[in-house]
Amino acid sequence: MNSLLYTIAVVLVICWAIGFFFAALGGIIHLLLVIAIIIILLKIIRRPTAV
Repeated sequence: MNSLLYTIAVVLVICWAIGFFFAALGGIIHLLLVIAIIIILLKIIRRPTAV
């Protein structure tokens, strides 16, 4: 019974770590998307007009 509880505890800790990693990664991806949109908007706004 101790081995089963230990195995369940290890699996839960691994699942928690994976979830924490993907949650942090999701935040980083959103931050990068916002930065990319700002850069694109700045390039559109500052585009030199051809005469």
